[in-house]
Amino acid sequence: MKCLKILAAIFSRLLFALHGAIMVILVIIYMEDNTYWILSIGILLLFLEIIVTLKMTKNGEWKWFSPMVFLYLCTIIPSIFVMELNNLEYKRNLTNLSNAECTESLYHEISTDVQSAEELTILVLIIGRWLMPRGKMNRDQLAQLLLTYLALGADILDILELMKEPSVKTNRTITVVGLCLFTWAVMQFTLVLTQTLPTSSSHTEVDQQTHSSSGVKNCILSLCCTSEVWSIMVTVGMQDGPFLIYRLYLVTREGVFNDSMTFFICKNILSVIIQVYRVVVYLCNEHCKRNKCKQSHINLE
Repeated sequence: MKCLKILAAIFSRLLFALHGAIMVILVIIYMEDNTYWILSIGILLLFLEIIVTLKMTKNGEWKWFSPMVFLYLCTIIPSIFVMELNNLEYKRNLTNLSNAECTESLYHEISTDVQSAEELTILVLIIGRWLMPRGKMNRDQLAQLLLTYLALGADILDILELMKEPSVKTNRTITVVGLCLFTWAVMQFTLVLTQTLPTSSSHTEVDQQTHSSSGVKNCILSLCCTSEVWSIMVTVGMQDGPFLIYRLYLVTREGVFNDSMTFFICKNILSVIIQVYRVVVYLCNEHCKRNKCKQSHINLE
């Protein structure tokens, strides 16, 4: 079993390292500057990270945070920034160049390669999460996490597509803000909130704790610091909330509208409403459980 965990850890990091190296090479080719080899530092650190992770953790993975994904993104995100901003310059200078036909052909070639690299990033994140050790997650929690990643990925990629709309494709501010939102959103992949989802056995332990005076504080603390609360905050604060504001701004101020805009705006609105509803339900349940904890403490006294 331990050998399988080691192999899974190695294969997942090799996948990240391979894609990261491809991204760095693309940047060097398009920018024609070998200085961008510095972006591969994150990939090189993956080989140090695997040694530390396997030595310091029992399950081959950290509980809340994935350093492996973070180091991978430290290479991928700057690469995407460089290529997208370079792409922006091509678009802005396209009409000012004498050989417009040749330049436009080169632009489309670069744009296609950049888009493919961005789409592949989401796929690599999902497959890499599937390959890496599950830690304390069971298979059902891992499947839930992968499905969540798929839904997140579709929304994130659409933000990148919005930057290419004709009315804003040469707007540097819109492009930079879109890339920042992309960066903020993909950082969700470094968090492993399902690691701490409470199971039925943990609920039993909490109930048992309520029968002792020292367990009341532990009960209240366990109700406040659950992964459910954090997952709601992450989803609203790192994706649906910022994405909704960005899309509404593009529609109302920049006149951007496409076939998928209505769907994703409605999706973001519904997600925020549902998450708020989950918070309200959770707080009501928490209030009831705290009352039970206090009542148990009073009865024991």
